[in-house]
Amino acid sequence: MLGSSSGFDSSSLGINLPSNSSAFQTTLTSGNTPLIRNVWQHNLQQEMSYIAHLVEHYNIVAMDTEFPGVVARPVGGFRNNSEYQYQTLRCNVDLLKIIQLGLAFADEHGNIPQDYPCFQFNFKFNLNEDMYAQDSIDLLTESGIDFKQFERDGIDVYHFGELLISSGLVLNDDVTWISFHSSFDFGYLLKVVTCSILPDDEKSFFELMSLYFPRFWDMKYLMTDRFFGGLSKLAEFYEVQRYGQMHQAGSDSLLTLQVFFKMKQSTFNGHITQEMMNTLYGLGQGHNPGSNSNGNGVYMRNNHDNASATTSSSVPLVTASGSSALKNVPGSANLSESGTGTAHSSSIQVITMSDASSTVNESVLP
Repeated sequence: MLGSSSGFDSSSLGINLPSNSSAFQTTLTSGNTPLIRNVWQHNLQQEMSYIAHLVEHYNIVAMDTEFPGVVARPVGGFRNNSEYQYQTLRCNVDLLKIIQLGLAFADEHGNIPQDYPCFQFNFKFNLNEDMYAQDSIDLLTESGIDFKQFERDGIDVYHFGELLISSGLVLNDDVTWISFHSSFDFGYLLKVVTCSILPDDEKSFFELMSLYFPRFWDMKYLMTDRFFGGLSKLAEFYEVQRYGQMHQAGSDSLLTLQVFFKMKQSTFNGHITQEMMNTLYGLGQGHNPGSNSNGNGVYMRNNHDNASATTSSSVPLVTASGSSALKNVPGSANLSESGTGTAHSSSIQVITMSDASSTVNESVLP
């Protein structure tokens, strides 16, 4: 087994692990060796083969994704805030494409691989064809993402899904996933591995989660009532230094890995109760009770630009959200054309920011 206990020279990465190898060093310095390896279509097969061997020894996997924002929200009555949050997740993940995925690896003691502890997968994305929220794309561009390269060299998401299924990362009880506020992250990964849109309801969603990702921690949920803020704030709280560029999936996943081991040691004395495992912040058992109940147990979300709209919770109406325009909304399209696989046998109504008084109907075919 690789690691500091079996001859791993951590000095090659500029990392000084504690002698008992029980705590992850909170500052990573790479020297001349990059800690984050970029993966494109041309080296995807090679890197996934390497990861398939890596995960046998380093089965703690921290994960983060970058995606093109939140472009739609469901409107109508929902049983609770958790259901509303899931329907928001579902309609956005179904409409949009993943842009980047970061995976960072460690063993159960926090020791990282000698060569590359982190892989950043860059997926094919075309600003002229794929739907996105402009403000999210602006933020990613400012963070160093070159969308011309993503369009030219990006990974085919279906090819990646095939390799992910056979990699040993999913469908594996020996792998533990680490994340932060990760319902959307796991939503996109489920879409990739199933080659399909997300289930209609939360219950079916968590059944898929238990199959493909049987062990995971969401640090946002673990720190509920202890900490309020994002990943960077939590890193500051634990005095963990970031390696790489914020708002890129590789850097964020590596930071997630570092913060998790520091949090586990400092806040949970090295042991997190199993009852807190497999819960996502904002969904299911991890949801925050909503304050918009109408008194009859129905959680109401209204669209003031389309006040007459009504919906059932299983087939929501969705409206574009955010401060900037929705880009590349098709006039009439099957959702599977956006890389979502088989779509629902119903229709979803989208209201664009540029013309809130009119609607764009997306014919969703079986």
